[in-house]
Amino acid sequence: MSFYHHPTAIIDEGAEIGDDTKIWHFCHVMSGARIGERCVLGQNVYVGGTAVIGDGCKVQNNVSVYDGVCLDDDVFVGPSAVFTNVRHPRAHVSRKDEYEPTRVGRGATIGANATIVCGTRLGEYAFVGAGSVVTKDVPAHALVVGNPARQLGWACQCGERLAGDGPTWQCDRCGTAYQKRSSSASSPDDNSAEAASCISGLVAFDA
Repeated sequence: MSFYHHPTAIIDEGAEIGDDTKIWHFCHVMSGARIGERCVLGQNVYVGGTAVIGDGCKVQNNVSVYDGVCLDDDVFVGPSAVFTNVRHPRAHVSRKDEYEPTRVGRGATIGANATIVCGTRLGEYAFVGAGSVVTKDVPAHALVVGNPARQLGWACQCGERLAGDGPTWQCDRCGTAYQKRSSSASSPDDNSAEAASCISGLVAFDA
């Protein structure tokens, strides 16, 4: 495999990294971590041993992708965004067997300084505003902001906020049209890529 890593980055033996990925200053990728092709990891990014990062992802400076976190393809994680993997941490109590998985669907955006509490799923192309705190699942294409994060509207896969108030929405920038998708029948404990992509929300259609 052909990827670039800065001389100050630490890549542990056993990590899997795809072609054309770039890993910048002071990153640490643990053994067992899986990173796809064409990814960019900014300065001071940590990737845990069971973490998975799909193809085409961009993880900006000062982000820790801990064990149990999975980013599907084309996910953007803004600088200093935070993932967690234990719901009730205590320094004096070991809870390594209680990690709760977090799944971020294809094309989703997590803004700078946002916090994603463990055990949540973000649907494909969800958009989390800067500084938001996500405590529950986010529907596909939902635009959420605040603490706790609440839905403000819908976002196109190009990132623009969608115009309209239903039953259909359309992007003023690229023209893509959307309609409501039926709720997923998957279990809340289902952390598969299919489950992450099928969280209730919007789906594009030919207008």
